[in-house]
Amino acid sequence: MSSVRKQAYQDVLQRSPKEIESGEKISKSFGEKVFHLEVMREYLPDEAYKSIKAAIANGTRIERRIADQVASAMKDWALDKGATHYTHWFQPLTGSTAEKHDAFFKPVGPGRAIEQFSGELLVQQEPDASSFPHGGIRNTFEARGYTAWDPSSPAFVIADTLCIPTIFIAYTGEALDYKMPLLKALHAVDEAAVDVCKYFDKNVTKVNATLGWEQEYFLIDKAFYNARPDLLMTGRVLFGHPPAKGQQLDDHYFGSIPERVTTFMKDFERESIRLGIPVTTRHNEVAPNQFECAPIFEECNLANDHNLLLMDLLEKVARKHDFRVVLHEKPFPGLNGSGKHNNWSLATDTGVNLLAPGKNPKSNMQFLTFFVNTIKAIHDHADLLRASIASASNDHRLGGHEAPPAIISAFIGSQLTKVLDDLEQNIKAGKMTPQDKTELKLNIGKIPQILLDNTDRNRTSPFAFTGNKFEFRAVGSLANCAQPMIILNTIMAKQLQLFKTSVDKRIKKGDSKDEAILKELQKLIKESKDIRFEGNGYGEEWVKEAKKRGLSNMKDAPSALKVWERKEVIELFEEMNVFSKRELLARQEIEFEKYVLRLQIEARLIGDLTQNHVIPAVINYQNRLIDNIKGLTEVLGKEAMAGMDAQKSLLSDLSVHLNKMQEVSRKMLENRKKANKIEDIQKKAAAYRDTVKVHFDEIAYHTDKLEVLVDDEIWPFPKIREMLFTS
Repeated sequence: MSSVRKQAYQDVLQRSPKEIESGEKISKSFGEKVFHLEVMREYLPDEAYKSIKAAIANGTRIERRIADQVASAMKDWALDKGATHYTHWFQPLTGSTAEKHDAFFKPVGPGRAIEQFSGELLVQQEPDASSFPHGGIRNTFEARGYTAWDPSSPAFVIADTLCIPTIFIAYTGEALDYKMPLLKALHAVDEAAVDVCKYFDKNVTKVNATLGWEQEYFLIDKAFYNARPDLLMTGRVLFGHPPAKGQQLDDHYFGSIPERVTTFMKDFERESIRLGIPVTTRHNEVAPNQFECAPIFEECNLANDHNLLLMDLLEKVARKHDFRVVLHEKPFPGLNGSGKHNNWSLATDTGVNLLAPGKNPKSNMQFLTFFVNTIKAIHDHADLLRASIASASNDHRLGGHEAPPAIISAFIGSQLTKVLDDLEQNIKAGKMTPQDKTELKLNIGKIPQILLDNTDRNRTSPFAFTGNKFEFRAVGSLANCAQPMIILNTIMAKQLQLFKTSVDKRIKKGDSKDEAILKELQKLIKESKDIRFEGNGYGEEWVKEAKKRGLSNMKDAPSALKVWERKEVIELFEEMNVFSKRELLARQEIEFEKYVLRLQIEARLIGDLTQNHVIPAVINYQNRLIDNIKGLTEVLGKEAMAGMDAQKSLLSDLSVHLNKMQEVSRKMLENRKKANKIEDIQKKAAAYRDTVKVHFDEIAYHTDKLEVLVDDEIWPFPKIREMLFTS
């Protein structure tokens, strides 16, 4: 074992669970580091409290004097929590979060200072925007960008810093983040859903999109992690022979959680709860050293903020326990990768989940309305949903026998399929008789009983209905949930608008409200049937069937990202006031740039590791073999060695794989140099996909063969079996 690996292995064996102090019930600490409404009630005057509450609920403008009161109260509360600094916490188009810390401290005279925080500093700041991705929205010399307070997501304290969730916009007012368009999409779906809800309940005044994410991740001991430059710099191992025992016995999935990992989880969950993240679920995932956590559903914007905060917390807490968190979608070959399932629904301010059946035909008619419209939205905008989860890292996972395929389809289960088929066939074109209406109401009234045992879940479906929500399973573990949620809520808003217009037209022509709704649902069911699929999404039969149905199969990110520039997509986002054409195309350019840069880093690292680590190790071992063969020949003589070919065969195999690895690496290097000269970002991405990335697996194949052949004492990197089966 190489000295680096030996030291790493010894470090791992010395680890022991770090004891966590046990305190009071975890429920008592929920949200203790969050400036939520109950805290505001305590710290704010009544007028200010009512104003901020209205702003959170309805998006009403906050007056400057109220902002000053909120800022003062927020500062006092934060100081009580030990904060010395504050920051506008925002989500640039890097995919992660950003923050610049400023002190509350302000000198006011010789030897005197105070803690100060004004409404002006709370509401808006100007961080330097020059180094964040912008996609051409601003020039390099136009560094100014603005962060603006989002009152709907409460401030929180981490360590000594008050963090204030904000949007991030350019000097021109165009969005440079994920939060601003998400808020716009949520506003659009709120208005459209309320209009449709009025058919069923006049008391509904607001509809919130809800999100419940499930975050999968790997835990690797820091010693092994630091000894793998590829894992450290790219989030995945670029080569490594799969261990003899992987996940094939299914003994890790939902198994007993290792003691050291449990200790980490308790610590991490305690910090999450204090920050108001309602994490309730933890378990082992399929692959060794892979785990999952999940919270209770929340309003979509808040849930997204909490997921980004949780990803940061995972890393910070893991370091305290000598772990490193790996969030890449496919960190290890031959093992399941990680996703971030987005469970989405719509909920009214009257307490109704619009994707859950009710107790009577009327509420079930409402359920069917939103259920069918969701399927229609998926059908009409499947390519856009595919584009929303496109990335270089997610390309490794989609379509594998662990994650949904790149073909977008919707799974609803056999019982609901029958309900929709019956609705499609049994609604009369003309006026409905009282008997028709009675029969339909009886059938619709049975929906809760139908769904009672409908627990079937198709793991191969990208978009599955799971009882009272849709689960978008194709979202990658590294992703910002906002991207797919922007798309999903926008297309749902548009579809509900179309539905409302069509139903109103039918009513004007003489149909009753119920007849108009049912006939429109029948039409939508017919038009969206092609997107519904109940079978095995991994099979080749589905690829052929999907092609017959006219469904796209965009297998890689560069293909999917081209969807953003389609005329109908640009028109959709402009009409819904979520993105301007300039903002949309800027994001497309940024995603293409991310794709190129990720592959560029991986290609450069492959070249470095093969040349500076693998080749020297192989040559070292070859020299030992040569010395061994020479020594045996001297002792036994050439005739005695004639029948002893093991060493010679091994030496030959090493040379074959070494030379082939070197040959392919050189091709990759040449193609990378050519690709780097391409100016057009889309063509450059395609070149990296077609001429650079295509060599990764071949290089890994030969490197993995060399790993098996070379003496374990000499191999320079920790092996996958060591990283995943030592904890």
